[in-house]
Amino acid sequence: MSVTPELGRIFLTGDTHRCFGRIEELCRREHTTRKDVLVILGDAGINYYGPARDQALKWELDALPITLLCIHGNHEQRPSPELGYEQKLWRGGAVWVEEPFRNLLFAVDGAVYDLAGRSCLAVGGAYSVDKDYRLALGLGWWPDEQPDDAVKTRVEGVLEDRDWQADVVFSHTCPICYEPTEVFLPSIDQRSVDKSTEMWLGSLEYRLRYQSWYCGHYHTSKTVDRLHFLFEEVIPFP
Repeated sequence: MSVTPELGRIFLTGDTHRCFGRIEELCRREHTTRKDVLVILGDAGINYYGPARDQALKWELDALPITLLCIHGNHEQRPSPELGYEQKLWRGGAVWVEEPFRNLLFAVDGAVYDLAGRSCLAVGGAYSVDKDYRLALGLGWWPDEQPDDAVKTRVEGVLEDRDWQADVVFSHTCPICYEPTEVFLPSIDQRSVDKSTEMWLGSLEYRLRYQSWYCGHYHTSKTVDRLHFLFEEVIPFP
């Protein structure tokens, strides 16, 4: 069953971390409706504290005249049946949906969505460089923040079936060769950072025939070749 039978305009933005002022402003400025879609490139932060505490935020977002498609980040929980989610088909790909919040969609890694006539592959997850800090202070951290072997196998299988072609990639982090080293935190020893997801994305990027790649995670905004880092800006797609 399709969750959204029709599609309006599409917008993209970077990490929101539970701060949705820019989305509220977008809705006011553009007079959006539920047919319009905003893709958040990871760390939306909607699934963070657990169902009981997250409900208030979900009701606030449910009242917005827009549909959110959220790529999985590293500072949030993965949607699951245990959190009240079920998978449904939307624009040709699987999404996680929790009733009654039908405008809050969470991408399944490896799903390919038809957006504005483009085939858009979703690949979420990343390593938290602040993992030790979070654990020490009792903040949210989840061991499945990065794609595991099962997810990687699924994504690669999807691409094999597509002859390694997708028009657009939506990811949280980026392929290893595009890491924005200028924004690395000087307090973090990069030798301690697990870059396995970036290396895996690099192997995908090397083989993939694509037009554009969009990611968040690094809290920076820039374009390198066909890859676009987004943070606080909201841009139209395509």
